[in-house]
Amino acid sequence: MTLKEMREKRAKLIKDARALIDLAETEKRSMTEEEDTQYKKLFDEADELRAKIEREERQREAERTLQQELGAEGERNGDRGADRGAERGRTDHLMATFRSFLASGDIGGDGAQEFRDLSAGVNVEGGFLVIPETFVTQLIKAMDDMVIIRELANIIPMTNAASIGAPTLDADPGDADWTTELSTGTNDDEMRLGKRVMQPHPMAKRIKISNQLLRTSALPADALVRQRLAYKFGVTQEKAYMIGNGDKRPLGLFVPSTSGISTGRDVSEDMTQTKPTADGLINVKYSLKTAYWNRSNWLYHRDVMKEIAKLKDSDGQYLWRESMREGEPDRLLGRPVRMSEFAPNTLAAGQYIGLLGDFEHYWILDALQMQMQRLAELYAESNQVGFIGRYEGDGAPVLEEAFARVQLAA
Repeated sequence: MTLKEMREKRAKLIKDARALIDLAETEKRSMTEEEDTQYKKLFDEADELRAKIEREERQREAERTLQQELGAEGERNGDRGADRGAERGRTDHLMATFRSFLASGDIGGDGAQEFRDLSAGVNVEGGFLVIPETFVTQLIKAMDDMVIIRELANIIPMTNAASIGAPTLDADPGDADWTTELSTGTNDDEMRLGKRVMQPHPMAKRIKISNQLLRTSALPADALVRQRLAYKFGVTQEKAYMIGNGDKRPLGLFVPSTSGISTGRDVSEDMTQTKPTADGLINVKYSLKTAYWNRSNWLYHRDVMKEIAKLKDSDGQYLWRESMREGEPDRLLGRPVRMSEFAPNTLAAGQYIGLLGDFEHYWILDALQMQMQRLAELYAESNQVGFIGRYEGDGAPVLEEAFARVQLAA
């Protein structure tokens, strides 16, 4: 099925689901249990297609980017000269040696010097190696494509410093004064600057790959390992960026905190205790300063979107509009909608159910030095090899006024 066909099928499913809502409204009644079940089934099918469309679009974009990088790399290699050509050859040799380590655990032969460089004080006898920067960069890029928050956030690579202070404006200065040419206005003592310290926190993930797959896969060993690690790291990071408590891990968007987004940015006016309402969502949008609107995105779980997709404004128009164009997300009240399986989805009194915000003000800190351990013996009985990847990073919202949390009535 082509992308166009998937979009057309999704639009038909959504139209059929909305027909059930419109019928109940025309007959001035609530949806029956059978209609509600059918609506949920249609919406779930439409959401599965949305996920497939997004994956296909990401894959196409990754392929386009790769082709561009390969073309640009070829042009650079033609102009570099002997020194840069040797540097490139050295990088290629290093990656080839690392690939050999992943595939077979070999640390001898022609690659011995490269492995001594990779070990860099790490216990090579125990199977630990520092991962080459090329592999790390590709892994981080893969995570950026897989994790909703990473796709939207401000990502800061950090290789040396132990921590970074994120300056925050805790209190605005007073208004300026109308004055004369030679006057300077009144002295201001209201402005306050705070600082949230972000520092790399370690994270590890273990994956298992069969020996046969390592030997016969069309993907090279490093790409295979990178693919699985990106998924595993991505899941853990996405959860932390949503609901992490900030203790030796990122501080999440849905965790009320004076160091992140306080309860002062919660909006529950006009919401019910079990469902969002059109008026309530309008309140959320207008609680955000217009300066943040152009870069803002809604963030919801698909279970919440099933309810939001039913809502209409005072003119009888649906608040949510599905996308019909490549690379364009669905929209709610004019702003893009992002969906994550790790956003909250409990429709109960006082619970958070979503968020509208400018995610550039969620900072993610990446410490790019990573390690890899190869476990050859532990899974020998199942003919598998284990790999433990280690990553360090942090994340936190640094400007709470750039976000508005959607909360059901207490």
